[in-house]
Amino acid sequence: MPATYGFLSTYPPTQCGLATFNAALATHLVSGTPGSGVVRLLASDNTSGGIELDGAAPRVVHTWHTDRPGGWVAATTALNRFDVVIVQHEYGIYPGDAGAEILPVLRGLRVPVIVVLHTVLTHPDQQQRTVLEQIVATADAVVTMTDTARTRLTGFYDVDPRKITVIPHGAASHAGLPRSDAGEPNHRPHLLTWGLLGPGKGIEWALRALAFLDDVEPRPIYTVAGRTHPSVLQQQGDVYRDSLKAIAEDRGVADCVRWEDVYLDPDDLSRLITSADAVVLPYDSTEQVTSGVLIEAVAAGIPVVATEFPHAVELLADGPGLLVPHQDPEAMAMAIRRVLAEPGLPGRLTGLAGGPTLRWPAVAARYSSLAARLTADRRPLAAQTISA
Repeated sequence: MPATYGFLSTYPPTQCGLATFNAALATHLVSGTPGSGVVRLLASDNTSGGIELDGAAPRVVHTWHTDRPGGWVAATTALNRFDVVIVQHEYGIYPGDAGAEILPVLRGLRVPVIVVLHTVLTHPDQQQRTVLEQIVATADAVVTMTDTARTRLTGFYDVDPRKITVIPHGAASHAGLPRSDAGEPNHRPHLLTWGLLGPGKGIEWALRALAFLDDVEPRPIYTVAGRTHPSVLQQQGDVYRDSLKAIAEDRGVADCVRWEDVYLDPDDLSRLITSADAVVLPYDSTEQVTSGVLIEAVAAGIPVVATEFPHAVELLADGPGLLVPHQDPEAMAMAIRRVLAEPGLPGRLTGLAGGPTLRWPAVAARYSSLAARLTADRRPLAAQTISA
């Protein structure tokens, strides 16, 4: 009988990358087999509607309202009904100092636990360090999605490296959606950035770079797709988006920018990605060790121009993209110009060996193998306990 999985994470209709990641992993891991379920983390300020779930996705069996004290108790009870638990960890989604309320959950679980780390900080404060070290100590296995994150974890934290497995972020398949306008004489080059919008995305630098491409004919069109992040919208409103529009006006590129203030479903996102000549990732972060947007672009075979954030450095240095310094619009414009103008360059940039290993079915298979190993390791211990 297939193992049942309990997933602890944010989950659609919540609009965030973690929820989307968990939904995709859960859907491919359970493959429509009944018995698995999700314990959904939900803050009172995040009730906005999002995409519809795939019919094969596991259902929500319990909601942990993180704004209410003591919610970890019922969450633990719900998760103990499954054979294996997969926990998504990101800062800011669990209650307590540095998300410390995840710790009693992990200690209370009687089944194998895999914790997926979406962020590994190089300069954590003391509480963040303590909580993350205790997470690794309590979990049966920890997954990082890049070698960079694994190196950080073993280099800056007191953890057991034998618990760490590197499994890449998954990507959807975009097969069967060829571009209809590619190669047409009047085709405007299409640049694309997508994802939840907020400070740190660096869109201002891409807009400034676009202004340096005013001699490219026909002029590129730059799509910025995605809603403002719900937390940003609640705390700051649309100040960031408005500031970007002001920059576009000031730089004379407003007519070259298309704003899509929507949360795209998978089919619409796939069509948008495959329409792009280049994906631009102008992120400000020097800490980002995992980017689902980067993985999706690479898996779709679209050339990428990205700042030197850690995941981009690891993935693009030898393959499907060009790296530029942070906050350097002239360098970004030069890289975009090269992608658009140099004959044959896009084909060379998209040749990532092992691309199929980034597809969700292959990624889910690796989680399945890890879960099977953990379950097998637990059986001798269970037998000893019974005989005693």
